[in-house]
Amino acid sequence: MANRAPTSPASAAGTPGWTGSPRGRLARTVRRTVGPLTLLLITPPIVLLLWALVVAFDGACRPLAEPARWPALVSALPYPSPWAALTITGFTVFEAALLRLLPGPQWQGPVTPAGVRPAYRANGPAALAATHAAYLAASLGLGWFPPGVLYDRSGELLATACVLAWALSAALYVKGLRRPSGPDHGTTGHVLLDVFRGTELHPSLGRIDLKQLFNCRVGMMSWGLLLVSFAAAQHERFHGILSSMAVAAGLQLAYIVKFFHWETGYFATLDITHDRFGYYLCWGVTVWLPGVYTLSTLYLVTHPRRLPLWETVLLLTTGLVALAVNYSADEQRQRVRRTGGDTRIWGRPAKTLPARYVTSDGREHSTVLLCSGWWGLSRHFHYLPELVLAVCWVTPAGGARILPYFYPVYLAALLADRAGRDERRCLQKYGDAYRDYCRRVRWKVIPYLH
Repeated sequence: MANRAPTSPASAAGTPGWTGSPRGRLARTVRRTVGPLTLLLITPPIVLLLWALVVAFDGACRPLAEPARWPALVSALPYPSPWAALTITGFTVFEAALLRLLPGPQWQGPVTPAGVRPAYRANGPAALAATHAAYLAASLGLGWFPPGVLYDRSGELLATACVLAWALSAALYVKGLRRPSGPDHGTTGHVLLDVFRGTELHPSLGRIDLKQLFNCRVGMMSWGLLLVSFAAAQHERFHGILSSMAVAAGLQLAYIVKFFHWETGYFATLDITHDRFGYYLCWGVTVWLPGVYTLSTLYLVTHPRRLPLWETVLLLTTGLVALAVNYSADEQRQRVRRTGGDTRIWGRPAKTLPARYVTSDGREHSTVLLCSGWWGLSRHFHYLPELVLAVCWVTPAGGARILPYFYPVYLAALLADRAGRDERRCLQKYGDAYRDYCRRVRWKVIPYLH
């Protein structure tokens, strides 16, 4: 669980004498030092490289296979800037102020492994409206900057965010060692591994939960603002927003609106309940999310397409139906947890299984596992409509390049990994109750197939 040091490959293998073997020592070194260091060093260049290929090479991947073009590719990589650092810092402070000051009820998250219930401020929709209203008022109303500025300077913003994510991860590591926010903290004793995975499950600054601030408000809000700016940048260049941009940006904005309407449900996901807050999440939500999730829309700014009416209607309808199904699945699970299973799913009493789990403080807790509705079709059904929606918002980019389709390919791999991690976590947490659930709901993600 999240409050323990990860088991070593030797203990996982369970083979006597293997811990001292050269193979065991090498595996521990890779896990504790080489692996985290490699990811800390190569992940920023990867996302900056994707940006450069889209912006400077029209989304072509061929320069990667042509050594003669590597110098041009390197020179196209963006660099950090003081303006970008000031912009990102000011935006973070602004979002922290909205999180703290806008009205909204306190919401308690699930019990942590140490038996604590973290508290959040549930004012996501208001913050979303205030953020975008402020951006449009400052750009269109007051003329402080052109609305397409985030596109024009997206490279330096992305590069600067990488540097700030490193700094934030280091600060969180030190904070977890010296001034942890609660009992759900710990260290493996290996600095690089602890910086990468984090030392605290729920770090806070004052009365602000830092996971909520960066995952929800900085990461998700920046995604929405980038979409608005990309659409504005296309309007500046082509004197209009073409149907491909409208579909791609519109579906993503609909997803973001749904996210903030459902934000309290996010507090029960793996990102919040299981993953500590280190580089893995810090860089992921502040760099990878705005840099990769918007990749196809970044491409569309200078490569617009006029979609035929049938394609526009098909993509919008399919995407919005997938979004509605995804929301419905999450809502069913939340409602069943909230009512203890005393509710109706699709017009019938919810089918549930009782389950118990013990937190590290020795206290036993009870819950129910839903095995009807969408959750009776597969154990992780909600991932399927999310993937369909992602395909719908990248398809307007057309078939000239494959790079705009990077996000759904990545998402499929991510969701497959998350499904496996969630299975292992639930099996460890609920034991025989989850085994019984797996027997009742046979399919993992895709009904009748997987």
